[in-house]
Amino acid sequence: MTIYRALDWPQRFAELAANSQDQRLRAYYSAGCIAADTPLADVPLVALDVETTGLDPQANAIVSLGLVPLDLQRIRCAESRYWVVKPTGELNAESVTFHHITHSDIRHAPRLAHVLDELLEALAGKVVVAHYRNIERNFLDQAVRQYLGEGLIFPIIDTMELEARVHPKRNISWWDRLRGRERLSIRLADSRLRYGLPLYSAHHALTDALACAELLQAQVATHYPAHTPVGAVWS
Repeated sequence: MTIYRALDWPQRFAELAANSQDQRLRAYYSAGCIAADTPLADVPLVALDVETTGLDPQANAIVSLGLVPLDLQRIRCAESRYWVVKPTGELNAESVTFHHITHSDIRHAPRLAHVLDELLEALAGKVVVAHYRNIERNFLDQAVRQYLGEGLIFPIIDTMELEARVHPKRNISWWDRLRGRERLSIRLADSRLRYGLPLYSAHHALTDALACAELLQAQVATHYPAHTPVGAVWS
């Protein structure tokens, strides 16, 4: 298992740019990665959300992706991207109920392989922002590995992890549970409410990417000076 936090991302990108066999991946890695000491205020960011047919990247697949570029001051909605893609496996009733993407929605949708050029171009040179990095990073890695024969790695600022840092004592004792207290939630919607951000409909890739972008801006404004190095918050 890769320990992402220990990676020297600029060096790793340079290595992958030299060694990747696929031209699209070489172009993505050749765009480079900023240094870990870059202040957050200077980091080019893109919020990313994927909706999937389940939680296991080995058994399930991506059905939609949303991307929203941003920095600490602005969210560039006009440059956002959204794709519905045909998964490699079948939709199931549970996933349809979850993200509301139906068989008719994917009937004429492209495979992820057909949007990879656009996706990699949109991600190139930026640091990804996501809420619970394991979904976005693991599913994209598995999908790219399936289509191109080699995986995809990239640094992520995980807004769920940042919220967990703010609330390290969110776990409660068995006695508190008996008294009806609930564990503090760091899910996307619940985290947003603590910053006074509005509720959006959940489980739409573009809406969730926007929600994640807004949450990061609020977290940084509340807890991190703009000169905080990105290496302190990415993994």
